[in-house]
Amino acid sequence: MPFPPGIIYLATHLPRLLVPPLFVYCLKFAAESYLGSIIPTWLTSLAYILSGPAFLALLVQYRDYCVRSQAAAHGAVLPPALPGSIGGLHMLFAKVKDMYPAEPLASFMLEKGYTLTIRFLFQSRIMTAEPENIKAILATSFPDFEKGPEFQRLMEPLLGTGIFAADVSSFIFRSVLVNTCVSRFHRQMTRPFFHRERISDFDNFDSHATNAIAQFKARLKEGCAADFQDMVARFTMDTASSFLFGKDVRSLDAGLPYPHNFPPPFSSSEPTSSFSSSNTTQTTHASTAFANAFQSAQTITALRTRLNTHWPLAEFWKDDLVEPMRVVREFLDPILKEAVEKNRGKEEKLHNVNSVEDRQVLEGETLLDHLVNYTDDPIILRDEILNITAAGRDTTAALLTFTVYMLAEHPKVLSKLRDEIFREIGPTARPTYDNFRDMKYLRAVLNGVFSIFFARHRLTTSFMKKHCGYIRLPFNVRTALKPTVFHSNIKGSPPLYVPAGTRCGFSTILMHRHTDLWGPDALQFDPERFLDERLHKYLTPNPFIFLPFNGGPRICLGQQFAYHEASFFLVRLLQTFSAISLDPDAQPPDARPPAKWKTDEKMVKTGWTPHEKIRPRSHLTMFVYGGLWVRMEEAGHKDEGKQAR
Repeated sequence: MPFPPGIIYLATHLPRLLVPPLFVYCLKFAAESYLGSIIPTWLTSLAYILSGPAFLALLVQYRDYCVRSQAAAHGAVLPPALPGSIGGLHMLFAKVKDMYPAEPLASFMLEKGYTLTIRFLFQSRIMTAEPENIKAILATSFPDFEKGPEFQRLMEPLLGTGIFAADVSSFIFRSVLVNTCVSRFHRQMTRPFFHRERISDFDNFDSHATNAIAQFKARLKEGCAADFQDMVARFTMDTASSFLFGKDVRSLDAGLPYPHNFPPPFSSSEPTSSFSSSNTTQTTHASTAFANAFQSAQTITALRTRLNTHWPLAEFWKDDLVEPMRVVREFLDPILKEAVEKNRGKEEKLHNVNSVEDRQVLEGETLLDHLVNYTDDPIILRDEILNITAAGRDTTAALLTFTVYMLAEHPKVLSKLRDEIFREIGPTARPTYDNFRDMKYLRAVLNGVFSIFFARHRLTTSFMKKHCGYIRLPFNVRTALKPTVFHSNIKGSPPLYVPAGTRCGFSTILMHRHTDLWGPDALQFDPERFLDERLHKYLTPNPFIFLPFNGGPRICLGQQFAYHEASFFLVRLLQTFSAISLDPDAQPPDARPPAKWKTDEKMVKTGWTPHEKIRPRSHLTMFVYGGLWVRMEEAGHKDEGKQAR
């Protein structure tokens, strides 16, 4: 039986904790030996107690002095520090009940600039929303930054050596990939699956979208609102699993949940529709065990980032990842085993990652089918599948969720988008790859959602509702490999010094809402900004102000897949429904925006919160807390004729 995480943590750090009291003991022994006097017990005890804090204080002061000296040598200064925090704990452990993602940083950055220092457990971290600095991290100084060993240790239990946890400088020492660069392997191996011929095969999207929308329509006919976020999360999980490893997890078979104010028809012997299900059935259905466990595993991993490498203190006696990862592996392992066995009879077996680009992907071959030609190591196979599944599922689900929220709040945008859909495609026809190339307003709507919410992933389960009691900021992290100088966006200010080994977070949601970069209307949802003169005024000269899919050498390979999947679903949705509205009564009471969002001076100053009808939250990335409960009006024949004209 493995030792509890907290015991292992203490055992690892015990030698360091013993150094200060051991030093005090040596001083006491020397004093009594050479001076011949007995030091009072109370004084010795006090010295033992204070030795740790005193040693830490001296160490921190010395380290800060060295960093300031290094900054001066580079003609730079340290970024301003977030005030009123001891190690950033007031932000880290602030309850999210009344918080808005990144709001504390937003108000401070408005005053002090878009690069600052956050102290956490006596370590300095740098946070930036300045595009020049983000560009340096992701592109121009890309070799000088990596995800770092701390990030890898946090992600390894969930994502292993997969593409999102791997650094360019990392190596796998297993199976046929000995001494092979992880990042290069993963990107070369996955790239063929995001070519045009792959992402334009819409049969997978169509079958699952038809199922999802039919369930949504049936639930609305029962007279209650439906959770759009839950529905699209199931849709994207089923499409991702079918696309990546040829195994539809069929999470849509569980049905959709009911709102809290509309009890399911338990008393009826027959469901009110073929898609009806109780909330209990929906959460315990066998087809969703994998999806729920994988979500829980992601949630636990994200929560661990609050304490970084000190996470065992929060899971002292039990590793919370063990159980959900057991469920995930029990689901995946038979699929992986079947793929390996099917491939064993083939003569082709590649042993050099450099040949990844030489092997053609066969017709109908899944990502898993392709990968087993390079390795039959179950750990590598599982890591890769989990990494790509997380991206393939969560990106589109979040994008669709926030898009429908914005369409409900902006009926004129909805009407204009439906006009384009009916003009380019029609009321019933299936969209094609070429259709999307010509539908500029549809792409502008999606970009407008990205610019406001940076919706990349969705993590909402009953587990999260229970445990997500702490604020998480929507940002990504890299570690500086050598001393670096950042740009300051404050005119006349000296450059900002970044010491080697510093963790550098960058927040795209802060950058996307930056009025100096996007204009005075940056906080408004306006798809036209991606079509009119504002596009050429702001974005064209500085493309790094808009990064929904990262940038530089590690730009997301699946961005066009996400755009096309979201576009396809929106077309099918708006061919079916002509109007969308939020249902505030169906929204769980604890998921409604608090009154302080409209009255708190600091929150109102940022301009983020006064008009929100939902609670956006962030974990790994953005999601809607409590779900997005909406009602929709079905399109009629008159409406179809008008739109077609």
